[in-house]
Amino acid sequence: MTTVPPPTTDQTAAEPKNALDRFFEITRRGSTLGTEVRGGIVTFVTMAYIVILNPIILATPDVAGHTLPGTAVAAATALTAGVMTILFGLVARLPFAFAAGLGINAFLAFTVVKSVTWPEAMALVMINGLIIVLLAATGLRKLIFDAVPVQLKLAITVGIGLFIAFIGFVNAGFVTSTKQPSPPVDLGVGGSVASIPTLLFVLTLLIGGVLIALRVKGAILIALVGGTVLAAILNLIWPFGLNFGFSGSIVSIPDLSLIGRVGFGFDLAKVGGVTLVMFVFTLLFSNFFDAMGTMTGLAKEADLANEKGDFPRIKSALVVEGVGAIVGGGTSSSSATVFVESGAGIGEGARTGLATTVTGVLFLLAMFFTPLTALVPSAVAAAALVLVGAMMLSQIKNIDLTDFRVLLPVFLTVTVMPMTYSIANGIGAGFVSWIVVNALTGRAKTIHPLLWAVGIGFVLFFARGPIEALLGA
Repeated sequence: MTTVPPPTTDQTAAEPKNALDRFFEITRRGSTLGTEVRGGIVTFVTMAYIVILNPIILATPDVAGHTLPGTAVAAATALTAGVMTILFGLVARLPFAFAAGLGINAFLAFTVVKSVTWPEAMALVMINGLIIVLLAATGLRKLIFDAVPVQLKLAITVGIGLFIAFIGFVNAGFVTSTKQPSPPVDLGVGGSVASIPTLLFVLTLLIGGVLIALRVKGAILIALVGGTVLAAILNLIWPFGLNFGFSGSIVSIPDLSLIGRVGFGFDLAKVGGVTLVMFVFTLLFSNFFDAMGTMTGLAKEADLANEKGDFPRIKSALVVEGVGAIVGGGTSSSSATVFVESGAGIGEGARTGLATTVTGVLFLLAMFFTPLTALVPSAVAAAALVLVGAMMLSQIKNIDLTDFRVLLPVFLTVTVMPMTYSIANGIGAGFVSWIVVNALTGRAKTIHPLLWAVGIGFVLFFARGPIEALLGA
């Protein structure tokens, strides 16, 4: 009888330990159950602010003078984030969490509702989501994704890293607006880091940086917890208005009254069809390319993308992302899309949908414990964003910048994102410049036809203001 030799240590390590491990491919991706849970918690901590911030942004009165109730928006935001994050974790099995996209909710609040009501604005979001799902299901969205040169995909990763870092700097008050033409921004207040929250940001950033440099497991989570404890101590010694959210009851029944409040009965006499088309067009491009860029960057950071930038279950991921817009519009919480802050969990070692599922469950719990979402001060959470941004910057080493036909589009992609506070703007600048520079230097045949189409679309996207005014006239 032939004796089968026992498996080697490497073979044993590669084999799934149980059904959960097999489903999420935890061991196969070099992760552990504890790492995934920790990564999911860290992602939630860095994203939890959206439950508070989204109602503030969507509080803008619409064309009819109506506003969305803050408590209902908060509950809908947490519910949508929880449902979509869990769905994505189970279907795509990637460590990307979902919540209301900041660029899209700002566009709705500061542009769209000047012409339509909130129910109508959310209907437009749902229409945008249906188009995205159709493009993803038919494979067209993947074809467009494949048409993007790998250098631009890597540039998107770097640009998102800088964008995340810039968000962290601004949220912490480390970088502030001068409200002057020049310089437009400054360090802290008058060039000085003078406030306690900003000091907390700096200390948390340095603590996390040291821990990461020492390769300490759970470095970002330790830094967040340490920064929160330090904030509580400093607030006792030198009160600076820190509110941990424990005033009154910490548990409440979520207000879900906004679910289903959408209106497809647009009054074309008050808002023209051209305006509605431009609104959907802008939502589509923002949603489509923000998500594509974010997913590319996060997949690369998690070492889940191949040399072309593809990652596991990409078609399913793109379909679910479109569903996020439909669900977000249906709950009046704005389009739910993949969040760049997922990089915090990835930085903690998250590699699978299990971490995403953990984040989603915490969002569902946040519906009932809304005050707890404010437990981590924004300045402390902002430090995690900067740490993640710094780690994502390392991808630039994989781009050969000796050819200016590559250098200029990469440079524009990386810089336009943080400077305009928009991932879509950075991607568009990179795409358009890549097409122009390569086409006019003898490389027109190397440009994919779909990239040409997308480039033309971005030109229209950037010129949408004058075009809408011209057509309206």
